[in-house]
Amino acid sequence: MSTSRCLIPHPAEPTTPRPETLAYSLTLPAAATSPALARAATRHVLRVHGLAELTDPPVQAAGELAAVAYRFADADDFYLSLRYRFGALRVIAYDDHPRHTHPHLATACDGRRRAALRVLARVTRACDGTWGFGEAREPGGGTRMWATLPRASAAAY
Repeated sequence: MSTSRCLIPHPAEPTTPRPETLAYSLTLPAAATSPALARAATRHVLRVHGLAELTDPPVQAAGELAAVAYRFADADDFYLSLRYRFGALRVIAYDDHPRHTHPHLATACDGRRRAALRVLARVTRACDGTWGFGEAREPGGGTRMWATLPRASAAAY
């Protein structure tokens, strides 16, 4: 009679946090407390990954994106992502608010969202970064908002 052994792999060695390994996704409640949670999480992640010198712009960006996502979300939660690649930090928020197909509704809704993101626009511009919003590429649709902050410019902010 043959016996088979169930092999349980050992967990992989933990990766030392460094800028290149920064990739986090959070699901936050669509609530007034979420911008503070987003700022605190961003601050902690940056410190752990050795990017404390560029804390202020990404923390502001995360808070602004979270505030707008919570205000526009139809669901009970929204999604926030932090990623560092190619010398820049990218902060992305996804909410389930659908992109409008009617042109007048789309223009009005985009205007409201753009006005709500005016602080983000100024911070991003001061850091020589980019920002924007558009249709989410995630299943289920919705809206994706982002800010990309180059490390050198954000550190000099």
